Amino acid sequence: QVQLVESGGGLVQAGGSLRLSCAASGRTFRTSIMGWFRQAPGKDREFVAGINWSGGGTYYADSGKGRFTISRDNAKNTVYLKMNSLKAENTAVYYCAQNSKCGLGSSQQSSEYDGWGQGTQVTVSS
Repeated sequence: QVQLVESGGGLVQAGGSLRLSCAASGRTFRTSIMGWFRQAPGKDREFVAGINWSGGGTYYADSGKGRFTISRDNAKNTVYLKMNSLKAENTAVYYCAQNSKCGLGSSQQSSEYDGWGQGTQVTVSS
């Protein structure tokens, strides 16, 4: 059973930056697509960014293009999300997710992911 543990959330002023981390247990991390999702109060969970097994392919929701960067370190079983130029509308709980069935491609639907972390709160003050 995979375990995903996020960290790095917090309170930041608009225009600031945060780097989220997600540490994964288990042997499937290195062959899995990893993703970040977020859920704001009263809203559905939405895709933020994804990365293939090698880190050679990344993709983003339009809201984060140019400001967010997803990366991974397979030696550390960790995936990261660097967020720059944060806005108040980026306030949400951010979740790390694993698609252990696929290492390549573009997984942007939450239903494609079979492992989830507990989430980390990001609050951006305006």
